[in-house]
Amino acid sequence: MAGDGTGVTRREMVSGAVAFAGMAAMPGLAAAKGGDPLDTHDALGLAELVRKRQVSASELLDAAIGRAEALNPRFNFMAQKHYDYGRKAIAAGLPEGPFRGVPWLLKDLNTYIAGLPTENGSRFYRGYRPEVTSELVKRIEKAGFVIFGKTCVPEMGLTGTTENKLTGDTRNPWNPAHIAGGSSGGAAVAVASGVLPAAHATDGGGSIRIPASCCGLFGLKPSRGRVPMGPPRTEGWGGLSVHHAVTRSVRDSAAILDATQGPEPGSRYSAPTPSESFLSQVGKAPGKLRIALMLDAPAGSPVDPECIEAARKAARLCESLGHHVEEAAPKLDMAAMGAASFVLIASNVAADMLDRAKATGIPIGPEVLEAITLAFVAYGQRTTGMDFARANNTLQAAALTMARFMADYDVILSPTLAAPPLELGRINLSPGVDFEQWGARTAAFSPFTQIENMTGQPAMSMPLAMSSSGLPVGVMFVGRYGDEALLFRLAGQIEASVPWKDRRPAL
Repeated sequence: MAGDGTGVTRREMVSGAVAFAGMAAMPGLAAAKGGDPLDTHDALGLAELVRKRQVSASELLDAAIGRAEALNPRFNFMAQKHYDYGRKAIAAGLPEGPFRGVPWLLKDLNTYIAGLPTENGSRFYRGYRPEVTSELVKRIEKAGFVIFGKTCVPEMGLTGTTENKLTGDTRNPWNPAHIAGGSSGGAAVAVASGVLPAAHATDGGGSIRIPASCCGLFGLKPSRGRVPMGPPRTEGWGGLSVHHAVTRSVRDSAAILDATQGPEPGSRYSAPTPSESFLSQVGKAPGKLRIALMLDAPAGSPVDPECIEAARKAARLCESLGHHVEEAAPKLDMAAMGAASFVLIASNVAADMLDRAKATGIPIGPEVLEAITLAFVAYGQRTTGMDFARANNTLQAAALTMARFMADYDVILSPTLAAPPLELGRINLSPGVDFEQWGARTAAFSPFTQIENMTGQPAMSMPLAMSSSGLPVGVMFVGRYGDEALLFRLAGQIEASVPWKDRRPAL
């Protein structure tokens, strides 16, 4: 027996992992009660089992580790294994938070536990051990989550697929020949494959919503300033990047945001404080919403008919729920906005890489950085302070344009992506094509998701469709700045109408 005498043995809890490994699972109490808890419960549900002493935190952790060990060789989603760290946290006594005893994985990108490796998907950061612990990690642990590892990312989170030269290719559990999305692809695979019901993710151009769409999950990008980014700094990529999670259920996403949101010491800005908890919004009726249906890619690139039909089907569902839907789109200068965001990202990447080179004495080059990352560094080194200021002004003007458009609409509905998940090797950071071709490919794949990072608005990808080839297709809903509450009300209504919890890859 592993722990507190609650009646579920460690062997029974890891029976699902044993089955994944191709061995016969032994029948036990978990099966008799309707299945393994990791399969039948979301994160809040698992925490309730722990509170009721029907399962222990140690048993849940061992089960998640068992599944990770069984599935990682196939899909490659684990960048760091911090199993002893999780076990020590349980032994020391977990806080009485809303997720007490639930296993959790951090994304291996600029999210720190002092003394443990954070490698950012890069050979340049191999073995890097930060001296600080992120404020977000402190809040996650205060909520009761048990951290036991970090998930794979592309180098520095720079693309929409999780492939890198440090850890290799992360594969989609729906079809391992295809991408899992990025840059939170490792997190999405861990959740989609059943290792755990929710995991940490970040989003600087779609990196929560892209993998959520590719892997059939719920993924909400919060408003700028909603979730802490530091230390050592409280803003990512000039305000483009935010933290949150990918989840199976809407309510988990809401409750995680409740546990993590709010200003941190030294914040330049923070999103408006909600009047009620986000979790309380999930069961509330959203009222009759005015929804703008945006089917064309903002920059005019082609959109796969299956992605368009997924958005149209979601629009018909919204109409059946009493909402008003009409085709409309904001008038945005996507060429100027794309160029501006590129200046912000490249400048930040170049500064970080030059600082790393200075700290380590390792020269910047193809031995430590991938081809596209090197191109970002080269461009960033050529930008000036005036370039940065003008880029910031361009994105502020875009945010005002969006705010004026959304005075007439509560929500924008669109495809999350312009195509189902691509085959591996198309948009990685060493693609065998030049920088311009790579940029065109990535922009054509995810033309919708970058806008909300530029304007700071919340947006969510919902797993509402499947392609004819059996791959997930997400649909995106965008809300006004600071109004995640309305998105959670709408998401809860849609989830209740067309539940997806039992739609999982056949492993």
